[in-house]
Amino acid sequence: MKKVMTLIAASLLLAGQAYSQTKTKEKMKQTGEKDFYTFQLSDKVTRQKVTFKNRYGITLAGDLYLPKNRGSESLAALAISGPFGAVKEQSSGLYAQTMAERGFAALAFDPSYTGESGGEPRNVASPDINTEDFSAAVDFLGLQKTIDRNQIGIIGICGFAGMGLNAAAIDKRIKAVATTSMYNMSRVMANGYFDGLTAEQRANMLQQLAEQRWKDAEQGTYAPSSNRLPEKLQGNEPQFVVDYFNYYKTPRGFHPRSINSNAAWTATNPLSFMNFPLLTYIKEIAPRPVLLIAGENAHSRYFSEDAYKAANEPKELVIIPNASHVDLYDRVNVIPFDKLESFFRESLK
Repeated sequence: MKKVMTLIAASLLLAGQAYSQTKTKEKMKQTGEKDFYTFQLSDKVTRQKVTFKNRYGITLAGDLYLPKNRGSESLAALAISGPFGAVKEQSSGLYAQTMAERGFAALAFDPSYTGESGGEPRNVASPDINTEDFSAAVDFLGLQKTIDRNQIGIIGICGFAGMGLNAAAIDKRIKAVATTSMYNMSRVMANGYFDGLTAEQRANMLQQLAEQRWKDAEQGTYAPSSNRLPEKLQGNEPQFVVDYFNYYKTPRGFHPRSINSNAAWTATNPLSFMNFPLLTYIKEIAPRPVLLIAGENAHSRYFSEDAYKAANEPKELVIIPNASHVDLYDRVNVIPFDKLESFFRESLK
């Protein structure tokens, strides 16, 4: 069972114990802000904090990036979220800013129950509600006077790539969808990494989750998961754990509101995903185009490859040579922004 839970821990991208207050204060001091971003604001864009509600009544928080020299024409727009357990001040914000530099309106948002967005309890995820979060972002973008509501696409990063594909399948207003470093969270939670869970192991996991529900009910609170990144690397961790650590637990990508930097998912978080196959209707995205981007060396690469096989045309799979899963979070010299720009310029005409 220990092996199974290790696989699940890897799959959920669970993270850890609180980052030291000293390091947090040091980073805030370095940025000179009460809050901070893991990247510098470009002088080519504006950034505005916004809020909007999803159809469950949860208030979502986002940052709207607009190109400064945009003229008077309506803009094509992108809604962006991910990775799973991250916040808009991390990877999704970097993507949004970069796409705004290239002429798009781009909204990076915190999903329900995380970051500055609403929802209780905290640090939980839902394949249904988080799919809806993308559509709520489309609602918001389509109401802006500077945006052409007929030219809206989405980008899903890591675990929110699966939710993004699911949103595109059900919401015909989404004209194109791109994903990077995709994780299919329902598949990996239900079946384990590389579908390694046996029926007996899955049953045992569900039994553990059921027992945890009794404990939570008795305590009146939701216990955090014990699966988390280490505070220090011991030198014997798998490479993907090292990669996650080097992003979430160092100044490169650390943010105090990020679950993967400074908290943990609830112990019962997998329950929402165990019987919810996210990509059941991926074929229904067509004839709208799908772009799937993955690193050649990413441990998650098979999710993008399998999604590509399942989707209908038009579709494209781009494998980035020598790139890992986490490289596509923030390595601007690795992330194929030229490809993303050309894809959405063609798709959102």
